[in-house]
Amino acid sequence: MEYSLFTKLAAEFFGTAILMIFGNGSVANVELKNTKGHHAGWLNIAMGYGFGVMFPVLMFGAISGAHINPAMTLAQAINGLFPWDEVLPYIIAQLLGAALGQFIVYLTYYPHYKDTDDAEAILATFCTTDADNKKTNYFLNEMFGTLVLVFGALCCLMDPWGEKDPAAAAIVVGFIVWGLVTSMGGPTGPGLNPARDLMPRLLHSLLPIPNKGHSRWNEAWIPVVAPIVGAIIGCWLFTMFFN
Repeated sequence: MEYSLFTKLAAEFFGTAILMIFGNGSVANVELKNTKGHHAGWLNIAMGYGFGVMFPVLMFGAISGAHINPAMTLAQAINGLFPWDEVLPYIIAQLLGAALGQFIVYLTYYPHYKDTDDAEAILATFCTTDADNKKTNYFLNEMFGTLVLVFGALCCLMDPWGEKDPAAAAIVVGFIVWGLVTSMGGPTGPGLNPARDLMPRLLHSLLPIPNKGHSRWNEAWIPVVAPIVGAIIGCWLFTMFFN
């Protein structure tokens, strides 16, 4: 069944919002003071992001492809797997969805934002940074992480077994994200998605949060550009060897 562009955009909008609610919601639960999950640990965050990708792919994969990531959309278009005339609408829907999802996290955790005086912990619930404060490492981690994500996701979703059983493929994609957060998440988070970083960072700079510190806009280009580069390479590898 072919869906209208409006329906596809709605799927991308709500799918990206769900990604943010599960993903950065899990970060807020771990990092902010006096939550029931305070200091629950890295696996809690990895699980949140794994489910945050898995569920939208299960819900909306048959409708829009559930890109929920501008890097995935651009990479597929550049490699001939997605129509260019839908790229900008998809990206706008993803950015708006990310903003909505992050705002919901902010509203639900607002009392805990007020309780938290650690600016780095607050920022972590919005966007990524490099643990070693090195921009080169920041770029490489986001690039290679997104490369693995896109390559793995396309192999699952577009290979014959994934097309035959898309629900199983969506579940495996969620586990890829879960695994990536546990393995490559140490240096930067990771972001692996321009919408997941850019719009929450913008909200961090605009929303009234005590003790929030700086939004670190001087490095904000890295989690936007690096995932796009990684996604293009990952998609190219898939089309070159397996499509």
